Amino acid sequence: MKRNEPEKITWHGTIASVQPRTTVWRYRLDNRTHSHIGYNLFLDGEANGISGRFAVAISEKQQMTHVFRIGDEVRGTAWTKMYVVSDYADYYRAGGLKVLNRADRVPSNPPPYHIEPPDLATYERRGARMLSSACYRGKCFTCAWAAMAAVCIEYEWGVSCKYRFESFCYGPKSCALYKMGKPRAVPYKGCGCDYDEGWMDEICTDRRGEDE
Repeated sequence: MKRNEPEKITWHGTIASVQPRTTVWRYRLDNRTHSHIGYNLFLDGEANGISGRFAVAISEKQQMTHVFRIGDEVRGTAWTKMYVVSDYADYYRAGGLKVLNRADRVPSNPPPYHIEPPDLATYERRGARMLSSACYRGKCFTCAWAAMAAVCIEYEWGVSCKYRFESFCYGPKSCALYKMGKPRAVPYKGCGCDYDEGWMDEICTDRRGEDE
């Protein structure tokens, strides 16, 4: 995996979405393991002197302390990421966080669910289903239950891996916006591809009902 030299930058912007920062390990169809390591703040603003939308990775403690939500104006520092393929956020190791202007709490009519993101144990307990990339980039992007995960595929056991990003949903199974999308190929050296067609979603979320 190619490593970049990290650089400390400053940033500021308005939060467009707060999502869990998730990594997924895939091994053929025997395993799809989700790990939750913090949150991603998606902001419209300026980072490292460049204007636009960007994502900053923060810790669970930082999210629980500041309770970031959509519409908050925030500033801070962060570092450019070392491994482009293994982290969806543009910047990580955030520090110096400060809320410049707190957004009003505006009642919403879900979906999407514009709620304060719960703690990581809640995401872990709920489990995730695959979410189509069109849904993720569309109406689901602002939802607290949506996530874009960094995926590591065990391509040759103990020798090499493949990397990509996949979108997932932790929301209620009954959500009217939800679509799984196409089955996802899981390659393994010398064996072609298996396809995750959704049955693993049932295993990951079998502890909750349709409206949970």
